[in-house]
Amino acid sequence: MNTDTTLRIDGPRLIQQLKELGDIGIDPEVGGRTRIALTDAERDGRDRVVAWMRELDLDVRVDRIGNLFGTLRADADNGDGTHRPLMMGSHIDTVKNAGALDGCYGVLAGLAVVRAFREAGVKPRRSITIGAFTNEEGVRYQPDMMGSLVYAGGLDTDVALATIGIDGTRLGDELARIGYAGEMEPGAIVPHEYVELHIEQGPILEAEQIQIGVVENLQGISWQRVTVQGNANHAGTTPTRLRHDAGYVAAATVAFLRELAVTSGTTLATIGMLNIEPNVINVIPRKAVFTVDLRDPDEQRLQDAERKLVEFLAQIAEQEGVSIGTERLVRFEPVIFDAGIAHTIEASAQSLGFSHRRMTSGAGHDAQMIARMAPAAMIFVPSRGGISHNPREHTDESQLIDGARVLLDVVLRRLI
Repeated sequence: MNTDTTLRIDGPRLIQQLKELGDIGIDPEVGGRTRIALTDAERDGRDRVVAWMRELDLDVRVDRIGNLFGTLRADADNGDGTHRPLMMGSHIDTVKNAGALDGCYGVLAGLAVVRAFREAGVKPRRSITIGAFTNEEGVRYQPDMMGSLVYAGGLDTDVALATIGIDGTRLGDELARIGYAGEMEPGAIVPHEYVELHIEQGPILEAEQIQIGVVENLQGISWQRVTVQGNANHAGTTPTRLRHDAGYVAAATVAFLRELAVTSGTTLATIGMLNIEPNVINVIPRKAVFTVDLRDPDEQRLQDAERKLVEFLAQIAEQEGVSIGTERLVRFEPVIFDAGIAHTIEASAQSLGFSHRRMTSGAGHDAQMIARMAPAAMIFVPSRGGISHNPREHTDESQLIDGARVLLDVVLRRLI
């Protein structure tokens, strides 16, 4: 075990970099920032991260899907790809009107760990790589976690590059436009292990007054788009029994999914997007298109929820005289993280005097994709009020620094 006590996290520098990156894409009126993947604002964020990597004299590389990597090489690593580095990272793209920490904290805390090595004049026994993965949020291009999914071999690179976004743009064209269409094949840097530091984005740690979350598993995710085709008609002259109301079917599905989630106790169900046509106050909707997000840490329960939704849609389609079509957008099975790394995270938190607990991640993260190709685990720090994807997203500066200290200690313990 290597626990070099000369290495220290530069807390003020970490906080300053989080602020500087958080200012890119900010809307001063609402306080949130928008750096949707492969937009000009996200390019500016990438440029800033690359500049910080170069300040630390890292070997900076970009792969074909735009994933960005900076590597501090060990003496034994000649860069030929045979040496597997310890990898940290996350993403810097955001949802619309987001907070400053989601994803960015993991990338910049990784840089803080490398900075600790540089400032102490210590070479790691194993190379250390920081990754910033493309399109984790999946706002403009789907699926989410796309860059890490491609990197781990779960999605063909050319298929991902051909993805058409909600704005009609082609992902590969936008990568080239912003200057981040790299030449390295995704997956060329195979991690020895992967550790991701992240804000919890949930209320558990704060509610229990616990400082560090040891993330041992991650929920499965099922995304679908549902299209209901009914008939438009006059809202005042058409009796209820004679309607084929796509809007009602959408609303009934919302109610069904809420009851399913409450009854299950573990399954989460969300309809995050809903559009009806013609969207006129006195016309029965002829069409409704909505998304369904189902999540559960147990694969069988997730499958049960999917099956119950299928059965409900078939029943209500017959009952209301409408046609319903579904399209699967995303399907990821639950992930169990590496027990050895989770144990090390616990040991590091314990040695630094931080309270800690084992927990499940409710959100998807790049770590769940990298876990397909290397041992992986995650560290959580508290989120005030459990709020994320929102300008009010907040974690105290001291908590952010404490999380980075745990990350550094984990890295030192795993560099064997």
